[in-house]
Amino acid sequence: MGRHRQFDEGEALSAALSVFWQKGYEGTSLEDLTKATGVARPGLYASFGNKETMFLKALDLYDTKYLGFMTDALDEPTSVKVVERILRDSARLHTLDPAHPGCLGLNGGLACSEDAETIRRELVRRRTSTQAGLQQRLERAKKEGDLPASSNAAVLASYVMAVSQGMAVQAKAGASRKSLEALARQVIDLWPVR
Repeated sequence: MGRHRQFDEGEALSAALSVFWQKGYEGTSLEDLTKATGVARPGLYASFGNKETMFLKALDLYDTKYLGFMTDALDEPTSVKVVERILRDSARLHTLDPAHPGCLGLNGGLACSEDAETIRRELVRRRTSTQAGLQQRLERAKKEGDLPASSNAAVLASYVMAVSQGMAVQAKAGASRKSLEALARQVIDLWPVR
């Protein structure tokens, strides 16, 4: 009876994350994953389940390893500092590695077919949750007098998320970090102040 090849699951998941980030969920084949991880299909299935489960685990790793700034930004003292941190760190993340520019969540789910509907829904759920957290922080800024009373926190949160997501799309198309940071500065310059 043959011995199963031993491998580091964390390293394999990091390699899979990189492939999903580069190619998206549906653009990534099992062959891509076995090549990137160096693990044969039976080993991948035994450790991670199917491709969908592996993507969701990679998405959790991405959230933990790369998206902590979104939560940390909510602790900034003013709404403009919150937005500045989100957009500055988004520009950094979207241009972090030329092998996989943009955002895993957007790259992973922009072109999902009906077969990947559960992935699309999960990506939407995560983006909605992040936006809701930002909206709550902006509501607090209104109550504290940091934003004008006439400000619409829901619209402002949607605006910031749309800019961040647009930056990811631009990075995927080759935009530089410098150009994304200039866009972030423009948003900051236009941010409503009391």
